[in-house]
Amino acid sequence: MTLSDAVAHLSPRRWARANRLLLRKALAEFSHERLITPESTGEDTYEVRSDDGLTRYRFTATVRGLEHWQIDPESITRHRDGSELPLAALAFIIEMQKSLGLGEEVLPVYLEEISSTLAGTCYKLTKPEVTSAELAGSGFQDIETGMTEGHPCFVANNGRLGFGVHEYLSYAPETANPVRLVWLAAHRSRAAFTAGVGVEYESFLREELGAGTLERFDRVLREQDLDPGDYLLIPVHPWQWWNKLTVTFAAEVARRHLVCLGEGDDEYVAQQSIRTFFNRSAPGKHYVKTALSVINMGFMRGLSAAYMEATPAINDWLAQLIENDPVLRSTGLSIIRERAAVGYRHLEYEAATDRYSPYRKMLAALWRESPVASLRDGESLATMAALVHVDHEGASIAAALIERSGLTPVEWLRRYLRAYLTPLLHSFYAYDLVYMPHGENVILVLKDGAVERAVYKDIAEEIAVMDPDAVLPPTVERLRVDVPEDTKLLSIFTDVFDCFFRFLAANLAGEGVLDEADFWRTVADCVREYQASTPELADKFRQYDMFAPEFALSCLNRLQLRDNKQMVDLSDPAGALQLVGTLKNPIAGL
Repeated sequence: MTLSDAVAHLSPRRWARANRLLLRKALAEFSHERLITPESTGEDTYEVRSDDGLTRYRFTATVRGLEHWQIDPESITRHRDGSELPLAALAFIIEMQKSLGLGEEVLPVYLEEISSTLAGTCYKLTKPEVTSAELAGSGFQDIETGMTEGHPCFVANNGRLGFGVHEYLSYAPETANPVRLVWLAAHRSRAAFTAGVGVEYESFLREELGAGTLERFDRVLREQDLDPGDYLLIPVHPWQWWNKLTVTFAAEVARRHLVCLGEGDDEYVAQQSIRTFFNRSAPGKHYVKTALSVINMGFMRGLSAAYMEATPAINDWLAQLIENDPVLRSTGLSIIRERAAVGYRHLEYEAATDRYSPYRKMLAALWRESPVASLRDGESLATMAALVHVDHEGASIAAALIERSGLTPVEWLRRYLRAYLTPLLHSFYAYDLVYMPHGENVILVLKDGAVERAVYKDIAEEIAVMDPDAVLPPTVERLRVDVPEDTKLLSIFTDVFDCFFRFLAANLAGEGVLDEADFWRTVADCVREYQASTPELADKFRQYDMFAPEFALSCLNRLQLRDNKQMVDLSDPAGALQLVGTLKNPIAGL
């Protein structure tokens, strides 16, 4: 690759398009979070003024349920001193700095994240234009790498601070480039391997790597007069090796606490979460999730060695709970378990930091089951994030799947809700158990375009039990969180209604596939059917009312705008919520 090839995607035309698309999202989501207040200038036309009142942004929009701003990107114009100016997302952020609450320290870093997000969009605009209908009939990983938007709520959602352009082109999921993981031998005095029931270290690694690769790695150690039996193997993201471990962990390498063994043989492809890899060479083998010390969407994307120790046990506990619960079992719900984990403890950094420090999250990995092995005849997979993907013609994958299924839109939606929403409701009401069920954390099993069942993933780091009196095994105790009573149901209202259904409902309505009233009536029907099937939980239904007139508006961008390096205090996640007034509950009264 030449120096100029590395930036070939950054053309004036693509940059202008990327800015227009990002401004559409910024205007929509910042309006939704009440950071800016568009003024009506006519039927479906609005205007937003800069902090100094001199710059005006004009656009047309439909305001849908949950205060969702569906803005026509082609309609956006920018004006100052009587002249129309080109659209520029960086200028918009600076013009709105006060409205957005951006401090002097956060502002330049946020601008860098916006720049990175724009650059990523420019790259995506170089790819062939694949319609949603084509994607809907594609393979699992074609859909995964075909996503163009990232998280639907966050404006700066592809920051990836730490990646240079060469690394972006090598490791970003949308580039779909094959990656071979780097393998390290970690001395057992500082490393720990934990696994779920029935998983044993030697046989597990043999299945994942193959006898030939293991022998090659052992030979690297023996050639340095080191005993392979004294070490555990850790897969590492190549970026992490080149940019962090070779420098930050230099002492560990010099003292042979860490030994680089080379690359593995299998080729992997990065998932939407950027630090998780799907095995392209052998799709039935485990995903590998690695530590990656880049800042992306409000967090350093490391992986805690301490957290890894309990990860397999937490997954086994949840899998058993699902297996033993007839309601969850009847929905077809499953999880892809994180079956094994390995972590390395750098004792000096541990002595110098608290348990949430990114310095404690630089060297760990886990292995997650692949959903491919569980497929039955005629079934296929798609990340749930795909449902809100919209192609260059404005068509969504959800609409394409409905068309493909031959079902009415309401019947298609009913099946999807039964697979996705019912398990979330039952977990909440029966067990005070909540997930982080956003689009990237759920895989849908499809048959002829219809949703058969859901697979939840990213279990150990994302689930929580909100009952202070729940009886939990010692290995699972860390799941217990203290959450104020009045915010508990936000795990459904915010994470599901506001951060996913809001977009799905708007897209289907905008395409003329299903109007919003029918969408939310179907959601209400799903909730009522679940409640009618579990009358023993009636007191809980009254205590936590899914049909309450309104719920608190919890704002995700406000978290990132306040602190884009760690937007949530992990020791008190509920305390970090940015609540701004209320939203009208779209299923109230239905």
